[in-house]
Amino acid sequence: MTEDRPSTVGVLLAGGLARRMGGGDKPMKTIGGRTILERVIGRLAPQCDGLILNANGDPARFAAFGLPVVADTVEGFAGPLAGVLTALDWAAEHRPDVEWVLSAATDCPFLPRDLVARLQRARIAEDAQLAVAASGDQTHPVIGLWNVALRGDLRHALVVEDMRKIDRWTARYKLATVTWPDKPIDPFFNANTVEDVAEAEQLAALDGA
Repeated sequence: MTEDRPSTVGVLLAGGLARRMGGGDKPMKTIGGRTILERVIGRLAPQCDGLILNANGDPARFAAFGLPVVADTVEGFAGPLAGVLTALDWAAEHRPDVEWVLSAATDCPFLPRDLVARLQRARIAEDAQLAVAASGDQTHPVIGLWNVALRGDLRHALVVEDMRKIDRWTARYKLATVTWPDKPIDPFFNANTVEDVAEAEQLAALDGA
């Protein structure tokens, strides 16, 4: 932990239903001989003070990765906001020394290696309550920094207001946005379909990873 990189726990969001992939676990698809989840862990583990995996269903299928697997604390597959809330609750209980949680999708095999550092620097510089990543002209609301102190507000939004869109919730707070170049590879490229996985194979060769 440093002044411009406070202790940060990472949550890998794998709670989706993978409908566009024909069902199953998207992060277990392989690119260049490694699962997407392996790639995400490899990118984020050096940047975070611990990782957890948010996934529903049988946690045993992820046992080989050695991460705590935490199911949504809000029922009904409420989307990525439910995964973020789950991570904030987990951090409050298990890592009371940590004030910040980084969320990231587990279908993004090329995440930037300076993700946490740049988000934290922007948040501090802009005195923001949250921070989110962007590339080119597109924001990626699933990939961002969340303050554990906001978990009560987020639970109310999810449970009482039935809020599902991340953008609607983050609009209530001062938000720092950090943009990465999307050439030659968009670091937030996400493998949502079988075709995306095939494209990621080619991009992995360019990335040298």
